[in-house]
This record gives sequence, C-alpha cells and structure tokens, in this order.
Amino acid sequence: MKTAILVAGAASVLLSQPAQSRVVPAWTASQQATWGSDFLFPTNIPSVLKGRTLRQVVRLGIGGHDVRIALANIHGSRPVAVSEANLAFSAGKERTFPASNHVLRFGGDTAVTIAPGATILSDPVPMSVMAGQDLAVSLYFAENPAIESFHWDGKRTGYVFEGNQLAGTAPPVAETTATRLLLASVLIDAPDAEGTVVILGDSITDGAGASLDTETRWPDYLAARAAPRHIAVVNAGISGARLLADGMGRNALARLNRDVLAQPGVRTLIVMLGINDIAWPGTPFDPQAPTATFETMVAGYRALVARAHAGNVRVVGTTLTPFANALPGTPLAATYYSPAKDALRERVNHWIRTSGTFDDVVDYDRILADPKAPGHLARAFDSGDHLHPGDAGNKAMADAIDLDTVFATRP
Repeated sequence: MKTAILVAGAASVLLSQPAQSRVVPAWTASQQATWGSDFLFPTNIPSVLKGRTLRQVVRLGIGGHDVRIALANIHGSRPVAVSEANLAFSAGKERTFPASNHVLRFGGDTAVTIAPGATILSDPVPMSVMAGQDLAVSLYFAENPAIESFHWDGKRTGYVFEGNQLAGTAPPVAETTATRLLLASVLIDAPDAEGTVVILGDSITDGAGASLDTETRWPDYLAARAAPRHIAVVNAGISGARLLADGMGRNALARLNRDVLAQPGVRTLIVMLGINDIAWPGTPFDPQAPTATFETMVAGYRALVARAHAGNVRVVGTTLTPFANALPGTPLAATYYSPAKDALRERVNHWIRTSGTFDDVVDYDRILADPKAPGHLARAFDSGDHLHPGDAGNKAMADAIDLDTVFATRP
C-alpha cells in the first residue's frame, strides 16, 4: 500500500487557496502540544490505538460540496502514520449511514504519513453537505501512533473500536474520548460563501461550560445564525489559551498565522482572550509567572490587531467576562481570582471599549454580568463554576454579534 508524505512546512501551501476560490472551513480544532502526567489535567488520549479505529464526529457550520479533511501533526516530533481513513454521514453517536461511506485518499493513496510539524489535506470527497450536518471521520492505525499534537477539549465524544471498522456502521465501542486526535479541519467548496469568521479564544470559546455532545459553545450558536447568510464561522478556541504567554496552547501571536490568517476566505477575526493572562499567574497552572500588567496586555492586543489588519482582516474585540469566586472546589479556587486581578480586568475592559484599537467591540462583560453583584456572572448564564458561561450564556454571547456589520468594511 502506497503512502503519501507531506514534508514539514508545506501545510501553508496546501491550505492556501486562489483568490477567487470558494473553499472555506466548515469546522476546525486548533492544535495544542500534549503534556505530561504531572499536569493538572489528563490528556484523555487512548493509551493504545494499534489495531484500532478512531471515529470522530464534527458538526459542519456551513454547507457545500467537495469535502476535504485536514490531519495535523503540528507539535509532533515523530511521523504519524494513518493506515486507512473513511468519511461518512453520522447517524448519531458511534453510528454512520452505510450508503454514505467514502474512502479518504491523500494524493491518491489510502494511507498517509504526517511528518513532524506538518498538516496534510485529503483529496476532495465528492459529496454534498449541509450546515448543521454531522460528519464522522474514521481513522485506522495498524501501528500505535505517537500523538504529540491534539485538541484537548473537543466537547464531542469520539469512539474507539477494536480492529479495522472503517466500514462498520455501528461497531461495539471499546473506549471513548472527548479529545480531538489529528483531526484539524474540514474544508468544503461553498459557492455562495461570503467569507470566514474566526474566533480566537480560550476555554470560554472552546466551550468548557457547554454541555457535551450538544454543539452549544457560543461559536456553535453563532455558526448556526450565520449559515443562512452564507458566512462560515469557525472556532479557534483553546482551553487555557493566553494572549501573551504559552499555556495549554501557544500564545495568540504565535498561533495567529496558522489558526486565523491561513484559514481560507478569512475576513473577520473575533478576539476573546486575556482572562488567563490576568488569572493564571500565581496559580498551580503557573505559580512562578509574574503578574500581568495593563501595559503588556495592551501591547499584545495592538500587535495582534496590527498583524490581522496587515492581512486585510477586520478585528472585533470583546470585553473580558466576570470571574469572581471562579472554580470553587478546585486547586485553583484560592488563587485564580483576586480583587487586584479583577481591577486589572476592569481596566483592560475600559481600554477595549474606548481605545478605538478594534474595528468593533462586543461588550460581553456587561451582557453576562450579574447587575446585583458586580464582578460576578449572572446566575442564568453561569455554568456553575463562576467562570465559564453555560449553554444559555453561550447563546446570549452568540446573539450579541451583529451579522450585518461582521463583514463591514474597515474604517
């Protein structure tokens, strides 16, 4: 069986599109480097994938045809081999519709080896898809892959089966995981697409407070609103992400090109980052980190906006949401929030609202705050940890985005 190989550094060539192309991302998962057992959270990566099939389900944000699947080994130090891969319509949970099975090929081959640091794109699959439709991507591994690059909080259950079950429509489930392994994006040809909105964020955007398997992150709600307007909305959130420093993913400036500017058809960037820059220092996440300053955060935002504007991308900023008494009952409860950290959040929010740095501003602080308890999330919008909005809060966030101006011409 032949194997297609993509050399490291060639990802931008494959993922860039001609100026008149209508290819847009219908789904994405920003890549993170895996961590060791000494970190606060387990990776939840299956310990054994040799001789097994991994099936991952994704919800498409926009409809079209000619589906391409991107597999990534961005943070890997060793090649990752996928023996065979399959694409099908999901029939719910681990099930697929048998008539919809398509073999994935990479340069005509059914196997692929992804070089360290690389991303590879499948050949187009000739199928029509609709916004809100679920696709199942199944990968079979003849040997155990070295997974060093993943997306930790996928908010969707993935299924592991014994043996090669690519064509199996409902095989017995051996193991489940909510991490995203190798699967980085789904691209489609959407002839009527107006362009792409990318949301760059942390765990609030990644959906830490959203219900599992329900597609109720705030970018999910926004994608559903935007689809009838032929606008693609994709989620570049990473739990633990920061504006200025690496956390559970690379800092915003380090991943801007890959996660935002390289997305086909990108016209608007929504930035919701900064709460972890304020809150992480002094916690078990980063006990020795210096306290963030107003000046360094402002410099980071300005640098981010300048780079996006250089690519003719409109930038919408959002204020940082309340987090008083965040994460009760966890090792972070005593140190994540403090009055001094909240004072910095308020100062940063005032600057976001008034500086004119962003092309537009969405004031999530005021939308989600409890009017009777300043600095706290409103109970109706709180997932329960006083930091992450729940499903109702996520919907309120998505509803606050004005689709009439999201693609407005930059002033």
